[in-house]
Amino acid sequence: MTFIFEQIKTGGDRNFGYLIGDRESQSSIVIDPSYRPELFVERAKAQGVNIQAIFNTHLHSDHTNGNTAVQKQTGAKIFQFGKDLEEGSVINVGRYDIQVLHTPGHTEDHVVFYEPKYQLAFTGDHLFVGKIGGTSSEAAAKQQHESLQRLLTELPETSTVWPGHDVGCRPSSTLYLESKTNPFLVAESLDAFLEMKEKWADYKKEMGLK
Repeated sequence: MTFIFEQIKTGGDRNFGYLIGDRESQSSIVIDPSYRPELFVERAKAQGVNIQAIFNTHLHSDHTNGNTAVQKQTGAKIFQFGKDLEEGSVINVGRYDIQVLHTPGHTEDHVVFYEPKYQLAFTGDHLFVGKIGGTSSEAAAKQQHESLQRLLTELPETSTVWPGHDVGCRPSSTLYLESKTNPFLVAESLDAFLEMKEKWADYKKEMGLK
């Protein structure tokens, strides 16, 4: 097996980061190294690959604060949406390609990284297991709703969801499962979606959610 894919617990607010690589080309990238950058370097070394680039789902500090440490230890380049990446960009990791989908809402710069061969969606704070990321305004919430609908219509329902935080009942999910069980994706209209966001605290308590 030449494909390398590790979900790494990085501390903080139950943050997740990811190592993705190609053993044949000895190349890899990291996504959201956050609070444990040294672990990404250790895991890449153990897997026999070099970290060539660092990516973030968005620029909140709990996702980016490991960037510089990884760069210093590996020489990897840090890529940012709006500067080095844009909607539709493709990231090459050896023989594997990762697509960039702009998904504003939680933040204006938020992106989802998607690896199509194995149907892996790295959703950051856009989509969690059973939940979604917070928004700062109604306008941002409307953007978020549109971005979530985009995932449901453009990606295969068999795609797996790999979030930026371990805040659900499982560390990962599928788009199909989320579309049927996530209360924000089950919402049948924008108004219903906005209403769920407004009453989310009470809903979580009622349903015994974390």
